Amino acid sequence: MTEVERVPQGAQHTIVVPSSIQMVSLLGSGDELIRVVEASFPDVDILVRGNEITLTGASNEIAEAERTIDEMVAVLRTGQGLNAEAVERTVAMLRARTAERPVEVLTANILSNRGRTIRAKTLNQKRYVDAIDKHTVVFGIGPAGTGKTYLAVAKAVQALQAKQVNRILLTRPAVEAGERLGFLPGTLSEKIDPYLRPLYDALHDMMDPASIPRLMTEGTIEVAPLAYMRGRTLNDAFVILDEAQNTSPEQMKMFLTRLGFGSKMVVTGDVTQVDLPSGTASGLRVVEGILGGIEDVHFCRLNSHDVVRHRLVSQIVDAYAKFDADPGDGRTPTHSNVRGRDRQRSPGRRQ
Repeated sequence: MTEVERVPQGAQHTIVVPSSIQMVSLLGSGDELIRVVEASFPDVDILVRGNEITLTGASNEIAEAERTIDEMVAVLRTGQGLNAEAVERTVAMLRARTAERPVEVLTANILSNRGRTIRAKTLNQKRYVDAIDKHTVVFGIGPAGTGKTYLAVAKAVQALQAKQVNRILLTRPAVEAGERLGFLPGTLSEKIDPYLRPLYDALHDMMDPASIPRLMTEGTIEVAPLAYMRGRTLNDAFVILDEAQNTSPEQMKMFLTRLGFGSKMVVTGDVTQVDLPSGTASGLRVVEGILGGIEDVHFCRLNSHDVVRHRLVSQIVDAYAKFDADPGDGRTPTHSNVRGRDRQRSPGRRQ
């Protein structure tokens, strides 16, 4: 940890923040970020004076708080900003004693478009992105909001721009329509578009929207239902199968055997959100038992800690997982079952 200079004072440590770092960037607007640090380490009192941060309290907690501030400084050195969520994730990674430093996770850029940079926000997301670089077939399995599809599309666009592949294919099963497609109004394209809309939305975030129709007309980008993959061999392509929990084992096999030379496949899905008819097995649920031992096929698991939507989403995911694991008698849980005890503390004082 060379980013900051420390002056030990027994149970009190002082961190001298380098002059190259603006204190408002480190502390946050209205001291928002330092409040997060203090809330994360309730046994540490934080005092800010100029560019010095003094930590007082239990030695082990002081050491963890110092490491957190170290990583915050390291992130700011890269030119990237910080927010409360990034600080919370930094604390979580440090407590998990991960091999990767938080700064390595939070500053690894995948793609930049129109002034916006796309990057992994959690350790599991970073491992997922790294696995896509290293393996030919990657499965990203986890709940909604963990960035499975979004990051896969970002890697596909990155590969296309780097000329690692010649085209991108994005596909999903249109399970809910099933045999009823013929009864829906409009052309076949209009019938299936609602099921493919999330893939279009991700593309529009990552590319010039005006270029997408041209690329689709040229065949450089194809967004199609899974049934359109049958009978094809996909060479020099980055292929993404989304919502794979809604494939049957036969459909999963069909998709995976489309793999051609120079191609990469990413399969994403949430095994807790299967919409298949009762009695139909999910191809995503059984595939790991079939392919788990094959080299160059990798399975990545994401969980509620990787949810990057509203913070309530991760709590909702955990609550449903707990209910599914032990539903009891099906009665609505009482407040005493789900309510946590909040502890409020005053923010770090500034003089």
